[in-house]
Amino acid sequence: MDNNENSVIKLLGKHGSAEAYAIRDFLNRCGVNFEWVELDRDEQARDQAQVTGLDDSRLPVCVFPDGTRLEHPTVRQVIEKLGWFQNPSRSEYDLSIYGAGPAGLSAAVYGASEGLRTVVVERFAVGGQAGSSPKIENYLGFPQGVSGAELAERAREQACRFGAEILFLREAVRGEFEPGRGTGYLADGTKIVARASLCATGVDYRRLNLPNEERFHGAGIYYGAGASEASLCGPDEHVFVVGGGNSGAQAALHFSRYVSKVTMVVRDESLKKSVSQYLIDRVLSSPRIELLTLTGVTALHGDNVLRAITLRNKRTGKEWMEETSWLFLCLGGDPQTRWAVEVGIMRDEAGYLVTGPDLLKNGQRPDNWKLDRDPYYLETNIPGVFAAGDVRHGSVKRCASAVGEGAMAVTFIHRYVMNG
Repeated sequence: MDNNENSVIKLLGKHGSAEAYAIRDFLNRCGVNFEWVELDRDEQARDQAQVTGLDDSRLPVCVFPDGTRLEHPTVRQVIEKLGWFQNPSRSEYDLSIYGAGPAGLSAAVYGASEGLRTVVVERFAVGGQAGSSPKIENYLGFPQGVSGAELAERAREQACRFGAEILFLREAVRGEFEPGRGTGYLADGTKIVARASLCATGVDYRRLNLPNEERFHGAGIYYGAGASEASLCGPDEHVFVVGGGNSGAQAALHFSRYVSKVTMVVRDESLKKSVSQYLIDRVLSSPRIELLTLTGVTALHGDNVLRAITLRNKRTGKEWMEETSWLFLCLGGDPQTRWAVEVGIMRDEAGYLVTGPDLLKNGQRPDNWKLDRDPYYLETNIPGVFAAGDVRHGSVKRCASAVGEGAMAVTFIHRYVMNG
């Protein structure tokens, strides 16, 4: 969208609205200009949103630049209004990509630019977990850093310019694969037929698995670095970030610009196992960031929104309660590969897809491998089905690595499409 003021979408709702959060998160990840108007009084809701009060079921309200008003809209209704929801334009493609994170977007750019008829199926918004990162500072070519949302939006635009199609809010539920032809069945009944397929679905955010966790999702509990929420936190608020990886450290540093105190809750003894040194140095030198090691969250408290959490020190056993309405979980994730079991794609013990040389045991190809060649480097044990990025066994969990794997996968996919 244009950057002038008249092109800004206005979203009006109340604090703790999971529905409003889903829309904010989507718009932020996709680089769409919007203004969030938080309603905290019935009078304000009547005057600005034209509803009866804060408890009106028509909230949130979304007002578009052309004057269109949507009451209590779903994300799908929003993207339909933006013109982004579309059906496949072809009955068959050369390459179908599942997942529009860094690996999937990279594959879409390189696949489409090399003339492959390419379609990308994405269950939410572009960018994957990287899309929620407020700033990626160690990505090549961006010395000042770049937000995950901006990087993903640039990649989306680039892929579309080369002719790739991106289907938002679509999720594959099963697949059927035969030589030279794979069919992906989406949850809404749509079929995607392609000569080769790439799984770049990444990982699902890991949960705490505590009572009330799902109830507070979007109403105090957020998964990922929460780039869309930082500016909404008040200057006197206390934010908690759970997780000791790079994403957790980046989130803590980002939130420290907006609030008086950020507490990082880390289960290990230090950050050294999983955080880059430049981030460790910044976290430890920030007067607004508190680091709690050997600590975990054991309980969640609240009514319609999160109000407090219980923490426990693993070494001493001490438990205590902290008031907060902002809990961000940066716990890594689990691979989205349940569908692979049904079609016989090999996974490791953690559920990641096994590819290339890792499929060979004592130099022997997998039992169900029928071709007179070894699997290509990023190919699964099903010919023509490839994997790239975080979902793949042995992958390096870094944005640049995922981008590289997406590009590399296209080299082998092109070879498969041409030669089998």
